[in-house]
Amino acid sequence: MIKKPESLNLTRQDWIDQGLKTLAETGVETVRVEPLARLMGVTKGSFYWHFKNREDLLEAVLQEWVKRQTNGIIERVEATGGDATAKLLYLFELAVQDDGRVENAIRAWATNDSRITAVLTQVDQGRLDYTKNLFLQVGFAPFEAMVRARMVYYALVGEFTIGARSNEAERLAEIRLQHTILTRRS
Repeated sequence: MIKKPESLNLTRQDWIDQGLKTLAETGVETVRVEPLARLMGVTKGSFYWHFKNREDLLEAVLQEWVKRQTNGIIERVEATGGDATAKLLYLFELAVQDDGRVENAIRAWATNDSRITAVLTQVDQGRLDYTKNLFLQVGFAPFEAMVRARMVYYALVGEFTIGARSNEAERLAEIRLQHTILTRRS
């Protein structure tokens, strides 16, 4: 029986997932080929089967974060159907289920890398635009819709940054109250 090379045992996605985990735990500086290979119990050769170099992995990690934490969430919200108020509630609930560790690591990474800053700026704007659009659908004027979108988004990012997280049940109760307040029309 021919033994598969270890590089075929791990997929590109396995490396990206480990890169995201390491990024969240210890920052971008530690997302390096040799330490990741040790963590995954393989040689560096396995890495080079899937990536040209560390920069290639870092780009893949960044794009995976965008896919999961922005595009994927928007797709999930849109797939639920319902009106804009229901979509906003689901969006808020999904957002608070994240622990914010990868988000914080990406924001820290952006402080030293203008390319990451540019991606983060696009992500922030895309998230705000999507949320604003839902508030517009609820019936708020453009300025009010943007203020409401910023309030909820900045509160969430600030909560991630400060690390002030209550337990999940309390957090869901809080975000549902925020939803009620922000979608209420006077």
